[in-house]
Amino acid sequence: MFIPVLLLATTQAQPATPPQQPPAHSCTAPEHRQFDFWVGYWDVYPTGKDKLVAHSLIEKLYDGCAIRENWLPLKGTGGGSLSSYIAEQKLWRQAWTDSSNGWATLDGGVQSGAMVLAGEWRNANGPGTIAFTRTTWSQNPDGSVRQHGEARAGDGKSWSTTFDFTYRPSSSPKP
Repeated sequence: MFIPVLLLATTQAQPATPPQQPPAHSCTAPEHRQFDFWVGYWDVYPTGKDKLVAHSLIEKLYDGCAIRENWLPLKGTGGGSLSSYIAEQKLWRQAWTDSSNGWATLDGGVQSGAMVLAGEWRNANGPGTIAFTRTTWSQNPDGSVRQHGEARAGDGKSWSTTFDFTYRPSSSPKP
């Protein structure tokens, strides 16, 4: 009697899949460090004056991909922003929101050694209002940072100052 023999193919050992390399860190380009001069814990004063109006904690987060601001005024509306460099568009983008339900989206980059971001600020002058704003951050020789805010005037061509602050390194402990 003939008994069929079932031949099983022997499986040859498959080469091990090489371990996948982690993706290249996406936030290591020099552009991602253009705003680092603002990182720190600051005492904030109106430019040219010595009256403390706020503290501000600026942190570099998410493996260097973002900068978060925590605006902590002594009086008035607190808020914060998240800023990030968008390599594909070659620009910085900042989203701001605060406890008065104001918010802004600003875009821009380095101009003449300063960070300049501009865009619409909703509820800037009260509920339902929109102001086109520009904010410039510049590092001073003493290590302080000036933050100068402007809004487009009624003629649409000129700018008027809305705030002008100097950030000095804080001597108080971080919150």
